[in-house]
Amino acid sequence: MLPEETAPFEQLVRKHAGDLFRFAHWLSRDRQQAEDIVQEALLRGWKAFPGLRDKDAGKSWLFSIVRNEYYRACAKNAPLADAVEVEDLEIADERSELFGFELREALAALPLSYREPLALQVLGGYSCAEIAAMLNTTEGATMTRLTRARQALKRLVSPSRGKERKGGRP
Repeated sequence: MLPEETAPFEQLVRKHAGDLFRFAHWLSRDRQQAEDIVQEALLRGWKAFPGLRDKDAGKSWLFSIVRNEYYRACAKNAPLADAVEVEDLEIADERSELFGFELREALAALPLSYREPLALQVLGGYSCAEIAAMLNTTEGATMTRLTRARQALKRLVSPSRGKERKGGRP
């Protein structure tokens, strides 16, 4: 790329680097692997940036590259850790460290098909329609996955509440 072509890419990266890292970290649950994923994604993005037709779609384009890099890393059997930064989720109850631990464990227990759209919504700020397009699925399927992910988190974090509701007793 020519120097005048690198400035828009650099601005795009500066604007979204934190979100890209949080998304990669959410997916991989490993800080080092997330850094590697983002680095590889940005390298691929830099090479492909001149061919990007809609520069306004840069954020979702970069998120898609990060997602694809994560899957490449998984295909190589890269080791995954169980650490998730609860602070990045903005849904943690700050009243208790125990809750944070429970939430980390619950997030790790979610299947990727639930964890991924939830990460795109919470960390990326994407709408259901945007998530559906990124995941090549329907908007209805995305909404279902998001709902099921939240329900699963509630059940996993406080199993006693879920049992009380099912039994009809307070």
